[in-house]
Amino acid sequence: MQRTLSLTLATSLMMFPQIVETLYSPALTHIAAGFGVSAEVAAQTLSCYFFAFAAGVVVWGRLCDVFGRRPAILAGLAVYMLASLIAMFSDTFSLLLCARMMAAFGAAVGSVGTQTCIRDCFDGHQLARVFSLMGIALAISPAVGVLSGAVLTHYWGYQGVFSALAAIAAILLAWASGQLPETRPPQRAESAFFSTLGRMTQDRDIWRSAVLVALFNICMFSYYQLAPFLFKELNIPPHWFGYTGLVLAVGAMVGALVNQFFIARAWTFTALLTLACLVSVTAGILLLILEKTVWFVLPMVLVMIAYGIAIPNILARALRNYKDCMGTAGAILGLFYYLLLGGGLILAGLSQRLGMVLLLSSLCALILAISVRHRQG
Repeated sequence: MQRTLSLTLATSLMMFPQIVETLYSPALTHIAAGFGVSAEVAAQTLSCYFFAFAAGVVVWGRLCDVFGRRPAILAGLAVYMLASLIAMFSDTFSLLLCARMMAAFGAAVGSVGTQTCIRDCFDGHQLARVFSLMGIALAISPAVGVLSGAVLTHYWGYQGVFSALAAIAAILLAWASGQLPETRPPQRAESAFFSTLGRMTQDRDIWRSAVLVALFNICMFSYYQLAPFLFKELNIPPHWFGYTGLVLAVGAMVGALVNQFFIARAWTFTALLTLACLVSVTAGILLLILEKTVWFVLPMVLVMIAYGIAIPNILARALRNYKDCMGTAGAILGLFYYLLLGGGLILAGLSQRLGMVLLLSSLCALILAISVRHRQG
């Protein structure tokens, strides 16, 4: 297959994991009521999702190197579609949880497979610009997901959400079957998984990248995990949670535009990272103050701005020394940060304190950013 990679398709595949997960978020209160479980237990479906996602990242990333990018991506989408159908007809919470973990395993291909294709086709400054554009999509996709999920939940309940998830996977599977090229280089060095794992485990820069990605994602996903229950506690109609997606989309767009503005003016990675961390710390302080009021949504705009600045730059830079094993290295990096993310969301779900989660995560990210600046200085 000689076609070039379509950035429209790549963007859609990159958005897929975040859209389908946040689309599910508004259904959490319905799931808690429908299956007779507590808010803390229902919230853990999100943290379990990311542990399974981490396993999927490893498997699909390795398959990208062994069998090719295209077959791995198609197989992952098919697994997600099947898992969503199982979830739709689940009659016990245990079966639902298993189906959600299976779905997470399949969805992981949208992250690691797409990033691998992009890194195959672009390099250097061009790669940074592509990831900056992807950053717009990554920042907006949760807002799109939560708004869509709120509408589906309001009219059709959580079964409507799962049917929509299956439909999204089916559409992407058909699109990718017709348009996705194989981007794996014909001349490539064979790289064993465990040797790459050992190499990356000893790479401090990889660990810094993994922790930073996890921390910024904890800041964002803890909102989708905990906010539905905050809305319920404040006696705000549940569907209003979905409308906050519009507010968050504003922050996402601002963050992406700020990122592109400063990249065009040759700001360094450390400067952009420090800026994102300071914005996120400010959001954590404000949210801690406003957490018991309806205005707690507003600081999340700053969280989205910080996310839009930080994540594209971290991802574009992280694997610059692993060109010889891009798929496997992407899988291992994803394993690291999704395990960290899953663990962080378990703690967030148990705490049910959104403001504290955001502030602590942001402060940890700022400390790491300062250490990176000192190391490079």
